[in-house]
Formats: sequence, structure tokens, C-alpha cells
Amino acid sequence: MQARDLMETDVQTVASDDDVADVFRKFARHEFSGFPVVDEAGRVVGVVTESDLVDLFEPEDETLWIPIGLPPFVDTLTYQVKAPWADLDLGVDMVRNADRPVSDVMSADVATVTPDAPIDEVLDLLAGDDPDINRVPVLDDEGRVVGIVARQDVVQAFRDTRLD
Repeated sequence: MQARDLMETDVQTVASDDDVADVFRKFARHEFSGFPVVDEAGRVVGVVTESDLVDLFEPEDETLWIPIGLPPFVDTLTYQVKAPWADLDLGVDMVRNADRPVSDVMSADVATVTPDAPIDEVLDLLAGDDPDINRVPVLDDEGRVVGIVARQDVVQAFRDTRLD
């Protein structure tokens, strides 16, 4: 079995210069959690996930430093603080980030395969050390997307072969 046997050929992509707001809308319209990002020639230059966009609304510094004692405060306590979603002003954050290009938030290091890649290569990527890899774009010799293999595609293929 090869990547071509598992891949979905109707692949939704976004352009590297698309606005974050456009990508949010695309996530709302499609049941995907990530899109390959392509340049003007259609070559893959990255991948953007829902998590990448959610990160725009999380505070960068979640560490709270509390001074102990009297000045000059030679000792501190450190706490991790996670602000609840209800306390964040999503409207302001959306306006602030809406015009940013997706290239600012995408992951540029993309795990890809060719259509002839054996299933073991796809499995190594999807079940490897990087838990964030949930889909693998399938690229032609020019670096253009011809398909995509999601983790669920591999699981379904193995289920189907067991039922045969």
C-alpha cells in the first residue's frame, strides 16, 4: 500500500498571503483542522492548523512572578497562570490579528510524502515523535499538493483490510 492508495485528492489549501480572518472563515466552512499553505505557484510552503490560530489569543507570558520579603526582593515565587477564555477579549484580538498573513502563524516545517511513499513512511510520520502531525500532504515532483493523508485515513485503511 502506498500514499496514493490512502490520500484524499480533493485538498483544501490556503495561500501564504491569505489573511488570518479568511483562514478562520475557511475553518468554519470545512471540517478540517489544518490546511496546507501554498505559494503563488501552488507549492507547499507550510501548514496552518486551528491550534496555530488559537495561539493568537493566548497570552505569550503565562508566568506570574511574585516578590517575597522586603525590597530588594531577592527571592520570588513563580506561578503558571492560564487565563480563562471568558476573560479574553476575543473581539479586540480578532481585529488586531485579522489582517495578518497566514505566513506569520503557519508552521513552515512540513512533513510531506510523494504518492509512491510506502504506508510505513506515512505511519512513521503520523505516529512519530511529533504529536502535532495529524495530516501529511502528498506532493508531486514540483512540490504541489496532489493529495493529503490524515491519521484517520490510515486507521480506516487498516480497519478495512482487517474486515476483508
